[in-house]
Amino acid sequence: MGKLFTNDYSETARREILDAIAAAGSDQNRGYGLDVHSENAERLILKRFGAEGGRVFFVSGGTQTNMSVLSYLLKPYEAVIACTTGHINVHETGAVEASGHKIITVPGEDGKLLPERIEEAVRRHCDEHMVKIRAVYISDSTETGSIYTRAELLSIREVCDRLGLLLFLDGARLGVALTCIANDVSPELLGTVCDVFYVGGTKNGLLFGEAVVFKDPALAEEFRYHIKNRGAMLAKGFVAGIMFERAFTDDLYFETAADANRAASYIAGKLRGKVKFASEPVTNQIFVVLDREKGGALIRDFGCELWEDRGDELVVRIVTSFATTEEDCDGLISFFEK
Repeated sequence: MGKLFTNDYSETARREILDAIAAAGSDQNRGYGLDVHSENAERLILKRFGAEGGRVFFVSGGTQTNMSVLSYLLKPYEAVIACTTGHINVHETGAVEASGHKIITVPGEDGKLLPERIEEAVRRHCDEHMVKIRAVYISDSTETGSIYTRAELLSIREVCDRLGLLLFLDGARLGVALTCIANDVSPELLGTVCDVFYVGGTKNGLLFGEAVVFKDPALAEEFRYHIKNRGAMLAKGFVAGIMFERAFTDDLYFETAADANRAASYIAGKLRGKVKFASEPVTNQIFVVLDREKGGALIRDFGCELWEDRGDELVVRIVTSFATTEEDCDGLISFFEK
């Protein structure tokens, strides 16, 4: 088996990130994210995303982050609305529900939540005999590799303001969303439209880690208590601080994501006209539709994930990372050419 296209977190980390950790290897730091590296990373992230005055907290992974944030924002009788394809609904083993909060799911469009669906869901949950929708969950890029436009984010923000809802953006793959060629959203916009969002490191060249950004420090006042209560507080939080500090010192974070996008764009360009795409590729996830034999071979030979079984056809996901080379891509492309 050659290069795997299973996901974007199979490699350990970018060399620059590993070097930063090694350089601080014998240093002593305060634990639990109270170190100078975490403080500096917080400052850099808040500035880059237009959220000066906010707060940043480092959590180890996406599921812990989604569960911790939503269970913190919601009262026991409150719920979150998400797309049917939303990550918290399909790939987190009921973590949010296990915290005692219902996920209200609605159909999306190309993996994206529509403002009118939010309004409809809130209208249906009309009294104290039903859970009260308090938060809106979206991800960028989405579970299907699509991205939100500036206009779409502003429309969702308008609905949230009008209905008194909190907007939470899952940024596990935020880097590829913000660096893909189709993007018109600036990083600074997120600090304006989102109440809470996170900057994903696990899927973008770091060893691990997500940086949770609260726009309003008052909203985040007791979040440290909560992440400790949920078992999500890192004793060696300074390791995450070191990684994010390095990633945002010279925009290495965005360079890393752009590398993954370039590899996917190269593959998609070579495959266009030769295979059917389940959706238009714009980020580092490509979904191809193949007959069962070819789909099974792609999964077996390149570690790609079965995304959807349509009977006679399979939808298979191809994912690139910062470490995917042109030679790796050519090996995959040759599979289709054969």
